[in-house]
Amino acid sequence: MPEMIEIICKNTDSKLLVPFGSTLSEIEKFAGVKSKYPLLGAYVNNKVQSLNYKIYISKTIEFIDISNSNGRRMYAMSLMFVMYKAIKELYPKSNLKIHHSMSNGYYSEIDDIDEKLDKQAVSSIKEKMVEIIEKDIVFRRKHIPAQESINIFRKVGLEFKAELVKTTNRLYFDIDLLDETINNFYYALVPSTSYLKVFDLVPFDNGLLLIMPDKKNPEKAYKNRDKQEKIYSVFKEHKQWIKILGISYVSELNKVVDDKGYNRLIQVSEALHEKKYSQIADEIYKRKDEVKIVLLAGPSSSGKTTSCRRISTQLSVLGFNPIQLSLDDYFVDREFTPKKENGDYDFEALEALDMDLFNSQIQELMKGNEVSIPRFDFKTGKKTYNGKKIKPQKNTIFIIEGIHALNPKLTEHIDKKYKYNVFVSALTQISIDEHNLISSSDNRLIRRIVRDYSYRGYSATETLNRWQSVREGEEKHIFPFQENADSIFNSSLLYELGVLKNYARPLLVEVPQNEPCYADAKRLLYFLSNFKTIDDKSIPPTSILREFLGGSSFEY
Repeated sequence: MPEMIEIICKNTDSKLLVPFGSTLSEIEKFAGVKSKYPLLGAYVNNKVQSLNYKIYISKTIEFIDISNSNGRRMYAMSLMFVMYKAIKELYPKSNLKIHHSMSNGYYSEIDDIDEKLDKQAVSSIKEKMVEIIEKDIVFRRKHIPAQESINIFRKVGLEFKAELVKTTNRLYFDIDLLDETINNFYYALVPSTSYLKVFDLVPFDNGLLLIMPDKKNPEKAYKNRDKQEKIYSVFKEHKQWIKILGISYVSELNKVVDDKGYNRLIQVSEALHEKKYSQIADEIYKRKDEVKIVLLAGPSSSGKTTSCRRISTQLSVLGFNPIQLSLDDYFVDREFTPKKENGDYDFEALEALDMDLFNSQIQELMKGNEVSIPRFDFKTGKKTYNGKKIKPQKNTIFIIEGIHALNPKLTEHIDKKYKYNVFVSALTQISIDEHNLISSSDNRLIRRIVRDYSYRGYSATETLNRWQSVREGEEKHIFPFQENADSIFNSSLLYELGVLKNYARPLLVEVPQNEPCYADAKRLLYFLSNFKTIDDKSIPPTSILREFLGGSSFEY
């Protein structure tokens, strides 16, 4: 009679006895878990694990599929591994570089390839991926001594993974295997390749785009794809910035820190930001006879407020008289705020703004009339008028900042020629290594955790628990309008995660294990462990990072 252990399954709200050493996949069958989509992994005591994970002591388990954000992350990384294996089998001497997410997928390029990466070549890679998926190959993970992993990575040409292990001074490290193909992904993978049947692979610019399953219908890959050409142009621009700074991966950043060279890195990074702000102001100046309003939008913690201040400064240099307005002051009174299906207030909805008041005031200001500007009191949920009045002067230009600023419906009564649109987002410049991206949303989440604690008194637990709702609001109300921008500003700083680590880590450690967001806290802690810490003393008071750390020379 095998030894039995007790398991709590949250999916079925039941307790059951399972044999000692059972895999999560076996436990799923014992528990009779029902799911609309294939189960990919599970929260085990609120930590994400592969279905191949074995249980030796009593645990609480919740199985997840692709409709879960962590399940989707498992799917994406597993699919990247299949793509890597396919390319290596077709082009053994090639070097795959997965650059960034875009257009509901992931953009990659292949170096040292013997032929042009045209439609036919991409089709061949896709066919090879399908072949690997149909073989139902098991994803295996081995936890081995760090030096051994360094030797293995170097042997198969994964030098940046080897350097990452070396610069983080780890004792042990994981290698992932798909048959004999070796790689490493910093997240749990699905059980086997047969779980990855839904995807697409298409040519894009000089590379290829790996398309994920549609979030609304995961049984099909995304079809109606926005090319996001303006966002892509920003990534290309920042490839040039990375060349200037000489840092593409975290291991290279860590070496700069070890060599005490981060002060220059901070200075050059900040100078590149200032140059971009100056270029945006110059573009506005070219249209000085027409443009009366600069509309600035971006997702949470992208640095909209600091960007507003710094563009305003640059416009002042050019002879403008900038007046800044925040859409946050035009919220409707709380009792008129629209609600979501679950009854919560939907502060991200466009209808949460008093658009009639906003438009009437903007039109009066554009006529040169004086206007009393409201101030929204978030504690009482009402607009107040404290005597603040605005009257345009010669060369006045209005800078309006808010999440809906680029939504055409907000300013539909204002002629397009009078408007200049700016989109701000933290499009992370470096990657962990050639195949592990740094999510822009994770970058912003870490910023927000630090800011929420310092300025709003929120714990990391509170911020993490709100984040999914915030992301849903962004995808619905902000990202669909990013291509409306005349200029896109990438607010990420190459060095920032080394600085934010000092502030975020103590907050993430405090997240209780019984909280659902514990899995994300552990994931972010592991992610931050890849970075050497960077002191913030050299960061100037005008830096966008000061919006989150404190010490800014701007008023917020």
